Formats: sequence, structure tokens, C-alpha cells
Amino acid sequence: MDRCWFNKFKPKDKTPSSKNKETGIAKGSKPPTNDEAPSNVTKQKVAAAKQYIENHYKKQMQDLQERKERRNMLEKKLADAEVSEEEQNNLLKYFEKKEREYMRLKRHKMGADDFEPLTMIGKGAFGEVRVCREKATGHVYAMKKLKKSEMLRRGQVEHVKAERNLLAEVDSNCIVKLYYSFQDEEYLYLIMEYLPGGDMMTLLMRKDILTENEARFYVGETVLAIESIHKHNYIHRDIKPDNLLLDRNGHMKLSDFGLCKPLDCSNLQEKDFSIGSNRSGALQSDGRPVAPKRSQQEQLQHWQKNRRMLAYSTVGTPDYIAPEVLLKKGYGMECDWWSLGAIMYEMLVGYPPFYSDEPMLTCRKIVNWRNYLKFPEEVKISAEAKDLISRLLCNVDQRLGTKGADEIKVLWRTHGLKVLNGTNCTKLKLLLFLRLMMN
Repeated sequence: MDRCWFNKFKPKDKTPSSKNKETGIAKGSKPPTNDEAPSNVTKQKVAAAKQYIENHYKKQMQDLQERKERRNMLEKKLADAEVSEEEQNNLLKYFEKKEREYMRLKRHKMGADDFEPLTMIGKGAFGEVRVCREKATGHVYAMKKLKKSEMLRRGQVEHVKAERNLLAEVDSNCIVKLYYSFQDEEYLYLIMEYLPGGDMMTLLMRKDILTENEARFYVGETVLAIESIHKHNYIHRDIKPDNLLLDRNGHMKLSDFGLCKPLDCSNLQEKDFSIGSNRSGALQSDGRPVAPKRSQQEQLQHWQKNRRMLAYSTVGTPDYIAPEVLLKKGYGMECDWWSLGAIMYEMLVGYPPFYSDEPMLTCRKIVNWRNYLKFPEEVKISAEAKDLISRLLCNVDQRLGTKGADEIKVLWRTHGLKVLNGTNCTKLKLLLFLRLMMN
């Protein structure tokens, strides 16, 4: 009787048939196997998660080592300074407090709610740029807000990555600084240095023509800006007055790395640049279009009328694009120096060297630059300025800057000293010239 009562609590062995009933597998059939290989998407997610975890802990160990080194360095300096033990303890406690505050700030996840949006200063295909104020500190920045779905649709993700990487990597006084970058589900945010002086396009619209001293100052700083990004193996490819910004002291800084609006030349061929017609259909004997005859003043007025509209159009203006870029035959860093020459021409003449009513006609003029690069007689430009412009707007193998910015600096020393003699330069311009000479 006791044995029967004990047997009630013993686990019952399930027969194969009962197992099959519970699992729903028919008798005699093989259980299903899950031997399917993971998809490429799953593999990418796994690789990304692995990389993230490795970088996270690697960064933590690096930060810990840096904190120890800073602590040891401070203790060594305090020992050499022969301060009292009480003062040493107070300084070490203050150091620990600052380290905790620093770590707390690093752990804080920055977001759009940390900034108060103010005035809008620009709007483009992917988003907008606003002046903003950081709520915690009151510091003023420029917030670039980019719509991620639009960037994906237009295939501009790599351009945005290049811009962010360049701003984070290049540390130069001639480049707009990047302070923070973060994102949410819909937007990517770049918190950048705010430059209240406007851009070169606005300055040219207001002044029409710059003096050679003024042009030399701004061109000199642009040379330094281009050199700083070339040293890090970046090509800007869209240098134009719109992207040359001025700070509160009048210094020039280069901006907009990657989010440009080039002319869509994907369906163009080389023959398209050599034969064409203008609005009247008139052609020269060799098939080239006849440019409308305007005086320098008429051309300047026409350019001013269309300048703002072209800057904010969806196509953009090709006036500063190098011929090798338009022809899609391969190009390098030297294309940025062509753009510099076109900007310098506009500073001294009032409009770009190959400006036309239609963007396509401008492209044809750029490719056939030998026939169209002319200096109007009405504008008095020194021989030195003409020489520098002509040596920037030329073939790649002859262009200044192809072997580095030092080529331009050598010519700058030769021409710059002659232009500076006998002039009342401001302290700012003189400092810039000395800076170029020392570099």
C-alpha cells in the first residue's frame, strides 16, 4: 500500500507516441530543422553591434587611462611646487570634482531640446540652418537640421558623412567649427560655429566690386582654408562666395562641405560643350554660340539681378566649377584652385568670368575657357592680379596649386609685396600677409 502511494509521485516516462502528440509531429516523421543561414541584413546588424560594443569599451578604457595620467601629472606638479599637504588635498578634491562634472557632461545625450531655435538663416534641399541658443550655457550656435529621408532619397548620405568627418577632423581657424552632432528618428543635427558677418555673396552684392587690397585679403584667407582641407586629403568641389563666411572680426571661414547643389551634368557629353546655340540661335563660323554683347556695367547689372535667384535655385550656379569636373574625366584637388580664380575675378570685375543667361551656356564657356576668359577694359586691374587669375583659370597641368598651396604663396610673395608698398593697409590685412609669409 505504501509503495503504491509512493509511485504516484514518480515521474512518468513518456512514450514516443505521447511525445509526438504533445509536439504535434506525426509518428515516423522527422522533426523540423532550422538550418537557414542568416540574411545579409542580420549579418550587418551583428557586425554593427559588435563594432559598437568594442568601440564603447575601448573608449572607456582609454578615458580611464587618460584620467589616471592627468591625476599623476597633477600630483607630480604639486610635489614639485612644494605646497602644503592641505593645499594638495584641496587641489586634488577640486580636480576630482571637475573630473566628475566632465564625465557627467560626456554621459549626457545631447538632443534638440537642449537648444532654443531662433532666426532661420538658410534653407536648402535637405533641411534648414537656424541660429540657436544652448539653454544650459546661453552660447549661440548655428544649427544645421537635415532631413534623413530626403538625404536617403537623393543618395547624399556619403556626402553628409564626409562633411561631418571633415569638420570633426580638421582643426583650422579658416574652417567653420563643429561643436556637436546628434540625431533623432527624423533629423540629423550639426551644431556649428555661428558667424554673424554673413557670406561673401552678400558682401559682393552690397559692394559690387572690391579693391585689390580687399580682394587680396579675402583671397589670402581662402588660400589658407583650402590648404587646410587639402592637407587632410579632402576636396571641397563647391567653393563659391556663398560658402565663404565672415566672422564678427571680418575673417573669412570656409563652410558647406558636402551638401552642395551642383549643376546636374549626368546626361552631358563633351560634344554638348563645344556646339550650341543661344536664345537667338546665332552661331559663329566654328559653331560656337555668340555671347550677347553687353558692356561691363550692363553685365554687372544683369548678374546682380539674377545672383540671389541662382544661389537658392534647385540647380545652383556652375560659374565656379572647373572644366575637368564638368567633363567628368577625373579631377583632383586642383579643381578648388580654379574656383578660387573665378571668385577673385568676380571680386575685381563684379561678375564671374564665364557668366551667361543660361547655366548650360556657362558650362560651354567654362570648357572652352581659352575663347572666353577676358578682362573688360572698363575695369582697371593690375597686371599682378591678372597674372594670378590667369594662372588659376587654366589647364590642370599649368594651374597654380596643383603641386600644393606653396606655389600660390611663392607668387603671393612676389606680387604681394609690390601691391602692398605705398598703401595704407589695415592692421588686419598686414597680419594676414605676414601669416602667409611665415607659412
